[in-house]
Amino acid sequence: MMYRISLLLVVFLAAAISIASEDKATTYVVHMDKAHITALDNILGDSKKWFEAVMDSITELSTEEDNIGGEEEASAPELLYSYETAITGFAARLSTKQLESLNKVEGFLSAVPDELLSLQTTYSPQFLGLQFGRGLLSRRNLENDVIIGFIDSGIWPEHPSFEDSCMTLSVPSGWKGVCEEGTRFTAQNCNKKLIGARAFYKGYEAVAGEIDEKSDFRSARDSQGHGTHTASTAAGGMVDGASIFGMATGVAAGMSTTARIAAYKTCFSRGCASSDILAAIDQAIADGVDILSLSLGGSSKPYYTDLLAIASLGAVQHGVFVAAAAGNSGPHSSSVVNTAPWMMTVAASTMDRSFSTVVKLGNGETFDGESLYPGTSTDQLPLVYGASAGTVTAKYCINGRSLSPALVKGKIVVCERGFSSAVEKGQVVKTAGGAGMLLLNARSQGEELRAEPHVLPATSLGFSAAESIRKYTSSENPTASIAFKGTTFGKLAPSMASFSSRGPASIEPYLIKPDVTAPGMNILAAWPPTVSPSKIKTDNRSVLFNVISGTSMSSPHVSGLAALLKAAHKDWSPAAIKSALMTTAYTQNRMKAPIFDIVSATPFAYGSGHVDPEKASDPGLIYDLSYDDYLFYLCSINYSPSQMQTISRGNYSCPPKTMQTTGDLNYPSFAVLFEANSRNLSALYKRTVTNVGFPRTSYVVQVQEPEGVSVIVKPKVLKFNHIGQKLNYKVRFVESGEKSSSSDTSFGSLVWESGKYTVTSPIAVTWQ
Repeated sequence: MMYRISLLLVVFLAAAISIASEDKATTYVVHMDKAHITALDNILGDSKKWFEAVMDSITELSTEEDNIGGEEEASAPELLYSYETAITGFAARLSTKQLESLNKVEGFLSAVPDELLSLQTTYSPQFLGLQFGRGLLSRRNLENDVIIGFIDSGIWPEHPSFEDSCMTLSVPSGWKGVCEEGTRFTAQNCNKKLIGARAFYKGYEAVAGEIDEKSDFRSARDSQGHGTHTASTAAGGMVDGASIFGMATGVAAGMSTTARIAAYKTCFSRGCASSDILAAIDQAIADGVDILSLSLGGSSKPYYTDLLAIASLGAVQHGVFVAAAAGNSGPHSSSVVNTAPWMMTVAASTMDRSFSTVVKLGNGETFDGESLYPGTSTDQLPLVYGASAGTVTAKYCINGRSLSPALVKGKIVVCERGFSSAVEKGQVVKTAGGAGMLLLNARSQGEELRAEPHVLPATSLGFSAAESIRKYTSSENPTASIAFKGTTFGKLAPSMASFSSRGPASIEPYLIKPDVTAPGMNILAAWPPTVSPSKIKTDNRSVLFNVISGTSMSSPHVSGLAALLKAAHKDWSPAAIKSALMTTAYTQNRMKAPIFDIVSATPFAYGSGHVDPEKASDPGLIYDLSYDDYLFYLCSINYSPSQMQTISRGNYSCPPKTMQTTGDLNYPSFAVLFEANSRNLSALYKRTVTNVGFPRTSYVVQVQEPEGVSVIVKPKVLKFNHIGQKLNYKVRFVESGEKSSSSDTSFGSLVWESGKYTVTSPIAVTWQ
């Protein structure tokens, strides 16, 4: 064994001799076999880690060989990070030939190029049915040591949302994290609420260059606002009198006000490097977090090349629950990201709170809109749009002199969404002399209204209003006024946000994704006072709370709820928490009508439905899963041995092929794939449920069959004798040939009922 390990190092070093200096270095994340690396590390002892030894040796031998051959000295490979918890491997800047040499190394599994990923409340707790002093927010449940790790843009530690005077318990004794010092960040910035803060930027700087500390911080301090907002959404403490410009006034509070926060900054002005994210997740697991909140994502890809998915599986293996944003590329089909079955994929939907405006046209028509503009209402003013406002690009109100000051001065300008942010469009209108702006939705955005902190009187308007306004602008002497009504309640909710990414998953469509939806539209949460609410350079306003939208906002809602469930059920696995949130979710709005999308929403928009945390705390039954169950599932979708080695760090072999079926993953929802134009189609799925409700109870199955499919469940009754008992059932889906619609997808549900418990799983059948 020692000979084989020694040979590993020799082969690696010998391969490095042929590396040429002219190759341009690129950052790669390298996956290594854990067993080989552990053995080699034991040989090296405490002198240095094997990662460092390999890097040093490659540099030495490459330089020596170049001198012998008379070639220009090769650039040394640069080690950025070593990974030991979430994955086994390292991130390094390697030339093409250095990369090729890895194929000769015993223990090498794969290498993936680094990439930049993107970042994807006073009222949310009440909207979710949480009440302070009762249920999940009872004093007993709030006295807990649950730690949420945020992989984001950092945190503003002095914000009142992160003050610790109400934290009665000391920092958990098992916590291994630290408060790293850096630019404008010291150990004193941490307390009993914010118990850890680190920054990871080696991968980012390798791609984007050195961080400009005039506009950002080489520390955990947040210069963008995103990380501060997400952390306070999930776990911010209670802050009286929170508001933005006097709107949304109330007590700001995160989902779990007493959960601990650990901030891991990986995101900067140009994005978030995968190598930095991996390092942060690896460290967060080692530090001892219980929950990981990932409000970021890239493009869909197979799990064996998806670094975020692989690292998240490592987290789940260590008992860490992972909540991730579904993405902001909706309403396009198959745009959902972060779709691995071990990740809780969260869509975004609305609440019933509005920041209301009323637009009145000169012909008497009125339309409701939304805005965070803090000023006074406008008079009835001339209205201009498109050619009547400037050049051919005037309707988009973008920079580059698209608007003519002579045409827009003192008038309300109509602008279409697209090419720039809403607030930037308002700034363009203001600079050109405009007195106000109407921002129109396209058809794909439907009636969704985003409230934005405009720099002049402005409002967003839904598609139906937009159609009328476009038509009206061509009339003679059109006029309009904008009235600002402030914060109102009672809007029909929840409805799906148009930007929320939709399923089915484009790469591995064997699951319904997203998993659930949560509030993600117009969410008020903490904000750094040095970052303007609009984030445009000309905006000098300072706020302590800001309203923004995205699945980045819905995901931390679920992170915080997971912390509450973890506190209430300390023995629950990540899969159990996920199951509880999914099977108790609801699919109707407050008027008992189906959740609205552009039309009625489907599980490909909201997954199992909108989270209901109090019901999730007592779900009756759970669908549990282990780390090995996830690996078995990957075998069932025919991952190759090398792909499985990358995901499992080299220590898993798939069972015989005859045992593999995607329907065996014990998931709380059912995604069924049928081949189009085939006959006698059927699929068998197996499930195991664990009783966490009444000790002695029986559950009866109720099925809403998808159109064109018969659903046969055996047995139809599950009889439990004690808590913790597991029972199995099978579901056969059979194409009935009675499908009338032309759609390639049909939806239904399977429900286990017992007294107060209703355990629901959505069904999606797709003909492909």
